[in-house]
Amino acid sequence: MTSVTNGPTDRLHGLDALRGGALLLGVVLHASMAYIPAPIWIATDAQTSQGASLIFFAIHLFRMTTFFLIAGLFGEMMLGRMGWLRFAKDRLNRIGGGLFGLWWLVFPAIIAVLLWKVAIDNGGTLPTDGPPPPPLTLETFPLTHLWFLWVLLIFYVVRLALHALTAADPSGHLGRFADRIAGLLIGPWSPAVLAAPVALAFWARPDWIVFFGVPTPDTGLVPNAVAVTAFGLAFATGALLNRRRDLLSRIVSAWPVFAVVALATGAAALYLAGGPGPRLTAVSDPEMKLTSAWTYAIAMWSATFAVIGLALRFASGHSAVRRYLADASYWVYIVHLPLVMAAQVLLLAQPWPWFAKLAAVLVGVMAVSLLSYELLVRHTYIGSWLNGRRVPWRKARPSTAPIAAE
Repeated sequence: MTSVTNGPTDRLHGLDALRGGALLLGVVLHASMAYIPAPIWIATDAQTSQGASLIFFAIHLFRMTTFFLIAGLFGEMMLGRMGWLRFAKDRLNRIGGGLFGLWWLVFPAIIAVLLWKVAIDNGGTLPTDGPPPPPLTLETFPLTHLWFLWVLLIFYVVRLALHALTAADPSGHLGRFADRIAGLLIGPWSPAVLAAPVALAFWARPDWIVFFGVPTPDTGLVPNAVAVTAFGLAFATGALLNRRRDLLSRIVSAWPVFAVVALATGAAALYLAGGPGPRLTAVSDPEMKLTSAWTYAIAMWSATFAVIGLALRFASGHSAVRRYLADASYWVYIVHLPLVMAAQVLLLAQPWPWFAKLAAVLVGVMAVSLLSYELLVRHTYIGSWLNGRRVPWRKARPSTAPIAAE
């Protein structure tokens, strides 16, 4: 097994690939929503299946907690390498730039597809008597699928505030205390410990729907309490793990346990959510709600640690393909949603089975997204902006010209 107890500046290839994979799975998740047998998507297709529900549920169970845990770990690595001022500038440029610079392109594209779908439903023309759009306020601002960038910025601000606190502790007592907390937190028992605050947040939310797990904070600039609890805890756990990189070996060795628990509790959570049907109403019975909250929270954390252990165990070496996809994943995720919606609308009239439509959407969207990444981003200033580096079109070849005699 490849060691995962690298030095503080070594690249963790397995986690880098998993971070990119979590973003790319977002494309699959949004593509599957049109084929779930429930009206949860603007382009819901006539061809639906419980199989699409299973895909959505499985991905949604662990994807964002995994992403935020890795973001917390990688953020700590960058903070230690750059210092707080360079770190703040880098995060504002790459994360804030991705949000504030590209939202203005992505959101109008989403609206255009929505209007296209409305026109199709209205016989080819847009209705003139529709309700006016809601005013933009702190509560209604549509972050869309870029919400994770806003939440990341909030977490970075909190982390920098804590950095100022630790800087005032030259003796290092706070750091040693954090290391002891990490040692107690990480092990086969981690999902049960981390599930407690998340389950409480689930239980305290009156309109919590089990099938959707952590409510996506895609509307409004103040994230909901469940998302802050779940994703903030994941981010903080990742930050602690950077200080105790040796604890990653515990996760690797326990990945089979995490996987078995995730499968068992994930299946139970899906059953409590009404099965792959699914039931899209809040649980009213307090005892059933508490049971559902605990079950989903344990399944979420078990699945998160299982995929992290798997990535570190089997993908810790360098791979040019995985590295390329990890680099491309940020751009792909930013631009994918209007492309997914447009592809779903284009296929509405086709009599294909749901899995064929899903496959066509994924192939088409990934082809367009990766091609645009290669041509418009990877080798241009946009790549420097979003990924922190610009890859030259061609690597410089060593000169073969003869050296002139002096």
